[in-house]
Amino acid sequence: MSTPASLPARPEGVMTDGTVTDRLVEANERYADAFTDPGMDARPVLRVAVVACMDARLDLHAALGLELGDCHTIRNAGGVVTDDVIRSLTISQRKLGTRSIVLIHHTGCGLEAITEDFRSELEMEVGQRPAWAVEAFRDVDQDVRQSMQRVRTSPFLLHSDDVRGFVFDVKTGLLREIDPA
Repeated sequence: MSTPASLPARPEGVMTDGTVTDRLVEANERYADAFTDPGMDARPVLRVAVVACMDARLDLHAALGLELGDCHTIRNAGGVVTDDVIRSLTISQRKLGTRSIVLIHHTGCGLEAITEDFRSELEMEVGQRPAWAVEAFRDVDQDVRQSMQRVRTSPFLLHSDDVRGFVFDVKTGLLREIDPA
């Protein structure tokens, strides 16, 4: 489904009408014109998986100095370690060779501004309560600790000794490491 949102100004020669999805498809066509197969497989070169928030302000590859093929990137609202994140990490480790896990939350996260009542609001609006938890939080540091603990105690993950958690400051671009204790 595409979004007919108003689009910001674009450089000359770039489509400015249509949907956001139309713009993305056009950008892909330009990308594909210059694309060459990098000749790599799905195994990340650095053997690391990064779990982070989906926030559009986080350019993870740039912030971490990563190149295409360096890592697996798993993103969701809040960067929270949910059952689906454990599923992805398990596949990443057991089938694709990752050994390290980096968790990245950030300052000013939208999950700090909502509560689990969001599920009730949805139920009132659509007549069905979501099966998933919102995973809202008030203390970003504590939520990183909780996510680290979920990774470290998962019976499905082979490698839980190199798990580190950070908070990305959206104003400075710096990571602050969180002590798991």
